[in-house]
Amino acid sequence: MIGLALATLAGWLLAGTGSARAFTAAVAVLIIACPCALGLATPTALLVGTGRGAQLGILIKGPEVLESTRRVDTVVLDKTGTVTTGAMELIRVVPALGEEAGELLRVAGALESASEHPIARAVVRAAVERQGELPAVREFSNTDGLGVEGLVEERAVVVGRPRLLADRALALPTELREALAAAEADGSTAVVVAWDGRARGILVVADTVKPTSAEAVARLRALGLTPILLTGDNAPAARRIAAQVGIEEVIAEVLPAEKAERIRRLQSGGSVVAMVGDGVNDAAALAQADLGLAMGTGTDAAIEAGDLTLVSGDLRAASDAIRLSRAPWRPSRATCSGRFRTMSLLCHLLRRACSTR
Repeated sequence: MIGLALATLAGWLLAGTGSARAFTAAVAVLIIACPCALGLATPTALLVGTGRGAQLGILIKGPEVLESTRRVDTVVLDKTGTVTTGAMELIRVVPALGEEAGELLRVAGALESASEHPIARAVVRAAVERQGELPAVREFSNTDGLGVEGLVEERAVVVGRPRLLADRALALPTELREALAAAEADGSTAVVVAWDGRARGILVVADTVKPTSAEAVARLRALGLTPILLTGDNAPAARRIAAQVGIEEVIAEVLPAEKAERIRRLQSGGSVVAMVGDGVNDAAALAQADLGLAMGTGTDAAIEAGDLTLVSGDLRAASDAIRLSRAPWRPSRATCSGRFRTMSLLCHLLRRACSTR
C-alpha cells in the first residue's frame, strides 16, 4: 500500500500538478486501501510512547498526557529537592547577646523534630549530633511557608522566617538583623529562633545543587522551553542557585499557597506551563499546571498530583519526558514537506499503522 501511494504521488507530480494536490491524492490512496490506519495509528504511537517512558524511568498516568505535553513552552522548577539535593546542612548558629549557642540549637532542634521540612531535618540532625537527646515538644503547629511553633520544656518556642516573628510582634536585635542580612547576602537560608517573647538567635542552613541540574536546564532550553525557578526561599539564595544552573527568571519568597496562583498567572499570560516539584507544598501547583512532573524521590502528595513521575529524581528526566511526548507527533521529514505539517503528521501515522498489520 505504501508503494502504491508513493507511485500515486510520483504520477501526480510528473503530470505537473502541484505538490499539495499530489500529496492529497497519495494520502487518499492510503486511507482507501488501509482505512483502519486512522484508528490504529494514534493509539499505537501513544502506546509506544508510554512504554518507552517506563523504560526511561518516566511513569505516565495516561496516554492523553503525551498529547498535552507537546504544547508546553514554559517549565517552572521548584528549588529545594528538585534543582537542589534538598539535603540541607546547618552551617552556622548565631546566638543573640547573652544566649548560648548550644541551648539555642537544642531548643530549636526539639521543636523542629515534629516537622518534615528539609530545613527542619537539617536542624534536628545537627542538634542530635551536638546536643544528644532532645526534649519533647507539645502543641506543635505549622504555618505553611513561614515556620513552626510549640511548647518545649514549658517554653513557647517559635522557629521560622523573620516574617513569622513580625506577625508575632517579636523584634530582632541589631546583631541578629546583621547576621540575617549576611546569611541572605551569601545565598544561605536563615531561620530565627525565639521563645518567651524574645528572639534568641538564628540558624543558617545551606543547600547544594544536584550535579545534573545545570545539564537538565540546558536540555530544556534546547527544546525551546523557558525555565523559571519558583521557591519560597529568600531572593538572594534563589538567585544564587539559579545562576549556578543557568536560569534567568526567578520567583522567590512565595508561600506554598501562592505557588498555584503563580502558575495561574503564567497561564493567563498565554504560557502552557509544566511544573516540576517534589514536596507537599508543590502539590497544588503540580495539579494547576498544564503538565505536572513529580520527582519520584519526593512526597506521595506530589506524586499523586503530578501527571508524570520522574522515578530517579534526576531533573534530566524532565527533558526526556518532553522529548518523548513530542516523538509520536513529529512529522516524517523523509516523505513530507514542511509546508504541509498536518498532512505530514497524518502520513507518518498512517505509514506506521499499516506497517504493523
